[in-house]
Formats: sequence, structure tokens, C-alpha cells
Amino acid sequence: MQWNWQQPDWPRFVYEAEALRPAEQRFLRGSGVIVGALLHVDDDEKQALTIDLIAQETIDSSAIEGEILDRASVQSSLARHLGFKADHRRASAAEAGAAELMADVWRTYAMELTDEALFRWHAMLMAGRRDLGAIGAWRTDPQPMQIVSGALHAPKVHYEAPPSERVASEMDAFIAWFNDTAPAGLSPLAAITRAGIAHLWFESIHPFEDGNGRIGRVVAEKALAQAIEGPSLTALAETINRHRKDYYAELAAASRTMAIDQWLGWFAGIAVEAQERTQARVHHLIAKTRLLDRLRSKLNERQERALLRMFAEGPDGFRGGLSAGNYRTITGALSATATRDLSELVALGALRREGELKATRYHLAI
Repeated sequence: MQWNWQQPDWPRFVYEAEALRPAEQRFLRGSGVIVGALLHVDDDEKQALTIDLIAQETIDSSAIEGEILDRASVQSSLARHLGFKADHRRASAAEAGAAELMADVWRTYAMELTDEALFRWHAMLMAGRRDLGAIGAWRTDPQPMQIVSGALHAPKVHYEAPPSERVASEMDAFIAWFNDTAPAGLSPLAAITRAGIAHLWFESIHPFEDGNGRIGRVVAEKALAQAIEGPSLTALAETINRHRKDYYAELAAASRTMAIDQWLGWFAGIAVEAQERTQARVHHLIAKTRLLDRLRSKLNERQERALLRMFAEGPDGFRGGLSAGNYRTITGALSATATRDLSELVALGALRREGELKATRYHLAI
């Protein structure tokens, strides 16, 4: 018996809950920190942060699967679906569908999971596809659903999911478990534990012809959101994308056993790191607001444009820092003007300077 679903005790996963307690407590404390920090952010900034975080999740979840989406198009589509002010930027079917999916997950996080919801998400995600036999429905292809790599004449099978005729009953069991283990369910589970099992279980069934990874990750996001009683801003897909190689290796290992301590331990680390990234973004936004308020009326148009561009890079900032050349590109300033503007920004405490001559770089002083 090679795969987890072929084992006699499937789907009774075995793990040591106590080992996850520190991560669970840290995650819940972190959620409180984010909620508290957002009290210092006005509605417009909170809206911008929401769009930015959901767009990043949308883009990274697709990037894990090798699909590249345009950020501006995704942000515009998300804003429209969430009822926020948006431009009229055109989006591809893939961008519009992925954005619609994430907006729907955001709005309906508290609702029970149903096959209808999963079908709806799949139809959104597969918008514009003409190569699939089943969209918005469980897969029906009689051929094995395999994850493979390598040459066509000698493929390496990384995983084979249950046959299509078993998918409906497998998903019935999964959905019932997901709803029973919700915070208000019959057998509630801790946040990270539930999200980690849900993601692994969903991926093990692989119920759709395509899009299983992306939908499986939003199922995990839904579990986390229900635990903290609010739409999840956890940067889960973004963090998984940063550890993509390990992610696939851990899923592959977990797909062969019912003992999932290793998987849940790895997933717990990802969930906590993801939440810390969200915390960093929120604090970054607060720092931006305070800095710009302090410097209001002291900046010229070029300096303000450059600072806003630097803040747009997020907590990680410009790779290697802002150079004078970057400043000229952003603002259109001449060399002497750029040097003067940057010196003023350092004097005002907006930037800190590192290095000398051509190696000089500037970083936000926050």
C-alpha cells in the first residue's frame, strides 16, 4: 500500500497534539496583536492593506503552481469584488477568476464548507479554461490522477490520488469532518492543527481536474479565519511560496503515511511565519502613516513620490536599498537634484544612509 488513502486506517490521521500547543498559542497571540495594531489604521489604509494582502496571496498561490498573474490587474479585480473603489483595468480570465475566488473566500469565511462552495470556487478559478472536462464539479476522468515529473517516456510518479469514482464519497467525509471540527462544531480542533490536516486531506483526495493546490490552500485559510473569528490576513500562500521546494517535499512524505507529526510540525512553522509577515506589513503601514504625517508639508513632490514607492515595496524594501539612480528613475530628477533631495530626506529622518560614493544606499528610517 503506497499512498495514505490506500491504508486501512484512512483517513484517521495520527499525531501528537501536545507538540503543537506552543505554535497554536503563538498563532492566537499573534492574531490579537494584528487586531490591536489595526485599530491604529484608518479605514482607507485598512482597505488598501486588505487589497494588498489578498492580492499577494492570490499571486503567490498561483506562482506556486507556475502561473504568473499581474499584480495591478489582480488588485483592481479584488477591489471591485469587495466593493472598494477600483480603476477600470482589464484583467485576464485567470486574473479575474483568481481574484473572484479570493474575494468570495474572504466574504464567506464563517460559513460552513459545502460541495457547492467548492464547485463555485473551482468554476471561478478555472474561468476561461477550455481544456478541462469538468469545471465546477468533481473529476470524472477514468485515468489515474497522478502528480508526475520527468520525461514522457519515463515519468516519475510523486503521488496518485484516489480514483475518480471514489471522489464524491471521499469529499463527503472530508467536508463533514471540516465542519465538525470548526470552532462551533461538534469536535473543534485547534487552528493550525485543523488547517494543516485540512490541507493535507484535501490534497490527498485531489478532487478536481486542476486547481487542487490553490483551492486546498484557501481551505486552510478558511480554517485559520474561522479560528480567529475574522477574515484571515495570514500570508499563508506567500510564505509557502518562499519555501516551495520544502512544501512539495513535505506533502510528498505525508502522502505515504497516516502519522503526520512531521507534516503538522512543518505546517505550524509556516503558519506562524506567515502571521509574522502579516504583522510586519501592518506595522510597516503604521510606520508609513506616522512618518508621512510627521513630514507633511516638509517634502517636495519628488521626495513624497520616492518615499511612497519605497513603502510600496513592503517590509522587505528595495533589494540592497535605494540608490541615487533608483531615485532619478522614480522621480525624473537630475543628478544634482537627486543628491540634494536625498540629503534632505536623511536630515529629516526619513531615510538612513549606508555606504559611500557609488555604493551609497538609502533605507527607510523606520
